[in-house]
Amino acid sequence: MVKISVVVPVFNEEQNIALLYQEISKVMKPITESFELWLVDDGSSDGSAREMRRLHAKDKRVKAIFFRRNYGQTAAMHAGFAHANGEIIVSLDADLQNDPADIPNLLTKLDQGYDCVCGWRWKRRDGLGKKLASRIADVMRKIIIKDSIHDSGCSLKAYRKDAVKKLQLYGEMHRYIPAIIELNGFKVAEVKVNHRPRRHGKTKYGITRIAKGLLDLIYIKFWGTYSTRPLHFFGVMGIITIITGFLLAFFNLFYYYVILKRTVLSVGPLLLLSVLLVILGVQFIVLGFIGEILVRTYYAKADEKPYNIKEIL
Repeated sequence: MVKISVVVPVFNEEQNIALLYQEISKVMKPITESFELWLVDDGSSDGSAREMRRLHAKDKRVKAIFFRRNYGQTAAMHAGFAHANGEIIVSLDADLQNDPADIPNLLTKLDQGYDCVCGWRWKRRDGLGKKLASRIADVMRKIIIKDSIHDSGCSLKAYRKDAVKKLQLYGEMHRYIPAIIELNGFKVAEVKVNHRPRRHGKTKYGITRIAKGLLDLIYIKFWGTYSTRPLHFFGVMGIITIITGFLLAFFNLFYYYVILKRTVLSVGPLLLLSVLLVILGVQFIVLGFIGEILVRTYYAKADEKPYNIKEIL
């Protein structure tokens, strides 16, 4: 029985994979011989797949998944979690910036009763642009979902299998896995970890991830709070909008017939706005009913994966 699974998404990291394998093996062997390493090739265009095959031939504890094209790190993490056999799953990046030597510290913290332990890169070795982007993302995360983690973007994490096996991950949601786990009622902690400068290859992150991350945050907040009751969200919005429309209409009538003492009502912007708000409110409520139907269908259907696997070694 596999005790620990290590999951590593790979995208154009040909020069780093062998070094990472050596470091992980050196760290894991004193902990347990019952471990496996899942390398998930996210459609690399360099020699990463070749290196993964070589390592698999050398050590059968190395497993490999190859995507047909680039789906993103979230899909790679999802595939790794789905195929991991260990009771504990450890994730880290393939760029060697995460230090495998920190894995024992994560496991020690996990044994203290937590379901997820996150690495905290408290001394980051990245450029100013990357640090700024991460800082903005952290602030947005604190405001929207109010989680307790300092560095949710650090890929070095340890999970209990039960906390991640049923996760449905899409878009760029991999950096918010601790928040999702916490929303699901699991206990999350963090430990300070070493962060190293990149030695080979190029970073895959850009400033556009801020906008993508914001959209994913809004989705996580909505899904975590209203995934089983969307009618409550859209229904409340609809009722508020309808009431606002009626109040504007009443004020318009009061203004013309009582204050101005006119006998003919003029159709002005205020009256048109009130009618628009009432119609919009009805649409919100209808959208809530449609959301209820979709959610019930979602929970009733079989699981679907957001990626297409070409091969599993």
